[in-house]
Amino acid sequence: MVQETLRIAVFQFDLVWENPEANRTKINEWLQKANRKMDVVFLPEMFSTGFSMNVSELAEPMDGETIKWMKDRCAEHQLALCGSLIIKENDQFFNRLVFVDPSGEIQHYDKRHLFTMADEESHFQQGKERLIVTYNGWRICPLICYDLRFPVWARNRNEYDVLVYSANWPESRTEVWNTLLKARAIENQSYVVGANRVGVDGSHILYSGNSQLIDPKGTQLSAIADHHKGIVYAGFSHSELMEFRKRFPVLDDADQFVIK
Repeated sequence: MVQETLRIAVFQFDLVWENPEANRTKINEWLQKANRKMDVVFLPEMFSTGFSMNVSELAEPMDGETIKWMKDRCAEHQLALCGSLIIKENDQFFNRLVFVDPSGEIQHYDKRHLFTMADEESHFQQGKERLIVTYNGWRICPLICYDLRFPVWARNRNEYDVLVYSANWPESRTEVWNTLLKARAIENQSYVVGANRVGVDGSHILYSGNSQLIDPKGTQLSAIADHHKGIVYAGFSHSELMEFRKRFPVLDDADQFVIK
């Protein structure tokens, strides 16, 4: 059964460079002070460390401290948490987005498009498959940052209802971020979540945030001012999404293709 309104929150904050404990503490505080009921909380890319290539020092296993913390917080607050972190598995490193629900079930997606301009491909293994999470009846497709530039990878063939980008997207390319998030919503007839950070990281890169929640027509439902820390809230309506797709069935005319 589908929950009619999916209550979304994005935590936009200044990640403490390479300090998982400090970042977990900040998220704990925000979970406690949140003034609305939330079904899913989305976090930025590498929310525990910032966008660091220091994988040998920062990587955690799938049964490590941050994953255990996520499971505890989901159970405590009866919500799902979603964001990426550095994971080591079978002697390989992944920029892995993890979706944890209140029952403790874990699903994950490994970033496919590694950011070559930051040498990410030299440190991380490339992901091969998309993930579609079903939560409260909603189908959610979570992707990571640079994936936003590649629309084929996000193409919706009626597989999902919510498209998510967990990101460390720099201020210098804010216009690209804003434009592509809206485009992904329109072309895929999907709600879109853009979860970004603010502040300056250990590589001296500035982030303005611009986290936002967008409806399937490309209308921004909720956002936060540039460079501000805070929580972005919105409720996604399943009946409105289904009615829009029925009234204007773009997805029925989409091209068929196979991604290799």
